[in-house]
Amino acid sequence: MLAYIVRRLGYMVVVLFLISVVCFHIINLPPGSFIETFATQLEAAGAPASQAQLDYLTHRYGLDQPLYIQYWNWIVPLVTSGDFGYSFEWQQPVWNLLSDRLWLTIIVSLVSMVFVYAVSIPVALYSATHQYSVGDYAVNFLGVIGLAVPNFLLALLLLVASANLFGVTPTGLFSPDYINAPWSWAKVMDLLIHLPVPVIVVGLAGTAATIRILRSQLLDEFQKQYVTTARAKGVPERRLLLKYPFRVALNPIISTAGHLLPEIVSGSTIVAIVLGLPTIGPLLLRAIIAQDTFVAASSLMLLGTLTLVGVVMSDILLTILDPRVRMTRTN
Repeated sequence: MLAYIVRRLGYMVVVLFLISVVCFHIINLPPGSFIETFATQLEAAGAPASQAQLDYLTHRYGLDQPLYIQYWNWIVPLVTSGDFGYSFEWQQPVWNLLSDRLWLTIIVSLVSMVFVYAVSIPVALYSATHQYSVGDYAVNFLGVIGLAVPNFLLALLLLVASANLFGVTPTGLFSPDYINAPWSWAKVMDLLIHLPVPVIVVGLAGTAATIRILRSQLLDEFQKQYVTTARAKGVPERRLLLKYPFRVALNPIISTAGHLLPEIVSGSTIVAIVLGLPTIGPLLLRAIIAQDTFVAASSLMLLGTLTLVGVVMSDILLTILDPRVRMTRTN
């Protein structure tokens, strides 16, 4: 197991390097640069900058250098000292922008994942063991609704309902008194109070999809010979369900768990804008629009790291839960 984990971590380093190269170059594919965008904004505001000022800023930020030199100036400090670079638009280190948003993004994403599995697994078990019942039809109907309704539309509906019914608009992750306050137990409790709405909105689509996948896998396993044989031998139904079909049916759920976390992060960008959540998604979108290269590249690198860590964890869990999966290489 240890050798397997070390080997996978080695692969992860190589893939992260490739992700950094691809992300940095894709961000710089659109024509123009941050300086040109900045000059356009100044001109629209009625205070155009001189060409000398623009040339100075271009040289200061290193945007007059070849792209591979710009990449080198970003990736070397990142690897050697954890320096994510300097934000052109916000005029401060990138890590200062990402640090608080990163932790809040991880909190929202992890709680959303817990919500997805805590709801979908019991519901899928019930639906599969009560096929064609009223509850099964209701679960399927709600699953289709959950997949069809965009999460940002659900966020808008919750905002309107909350404002009309309770006179409260559940935007942001903190009350106004705690937004800039230092962390304390009261701030943590305020965060927990504000978490349910974004967690439900962000996790709804993943919950509906997981229910449908797990239900279909369980129904497929119920038709196999080993289940019939176990029942003929008198294995109790609950033990049979949890020990055999359920473990096998979890394979596609576990194998895709590594992709669920970054999907929640990237897919919740519009939701974060609607609900006013201080997460990475809105920051990444603004950085891409403004062509703030270091902020956008660093944000994408963090998402890539989340994806790779999730994939490695999924593979390790598969080797533990499914005895058919072998870690040894086959020739």
